[in-house]
Amino acid sequence: MYRGAKTVAAAQFKAKCLQLIDEVARTRKSVVITKRGRPLARLVPLEPDVPVSLEGSVSYGGDIVGPTGEEWDAER
Repeated sequence: MYRGAKTVAAAQFKAKCLQLIDEVARTRKSVVITKRGRPLARLVPLEPDVPVSLEGSVSYGGDIVGPTGEEWDAER
């Protein structure tokens, strides 16, 4: 059904919800929840937050608002 995913009936999921959440967090593998054999939902591990840092990605090239010395068509 879903590669690498354990399947659990909805009634079993209801009875063992907290245990299954811990299992998914520990094993990093999904659990597919079924009802009458049909997949309804999937419990997946949350991706870890990766801090985004822009430090060092911006360079300063001088005055960015002052005149450049170039003549524009509008000035002619």
